[in-house]
Amino acid sequence: MNGMKNLFASKTVWAGLVVILATVAQFFGYEISAADQASIVVILTQAATLLGGAVAIYGRVTATKKIGGRG
Repeated sequence: MNGMKNLFASKTVWAGLVVILATVAQFFGYEISAADQASIVVILTQAATLLGGAVAIYGRVTATKKIGGRG
């Protein structure tokens, strides 16, 4: 594999979490279909992307130093 990405950018991680949550939900009598699980993964990855963008903007707005070009 080339390069690295954030753990939360991994659809595999999100899918694994959804499968775990769906399994736990079954213990409590709830059934989550495979199609719904796939939709949940898409929603979670989009939410993580949105949150990352919001944190980046917040960080820039609240920063105490300017962005500069050369030293």
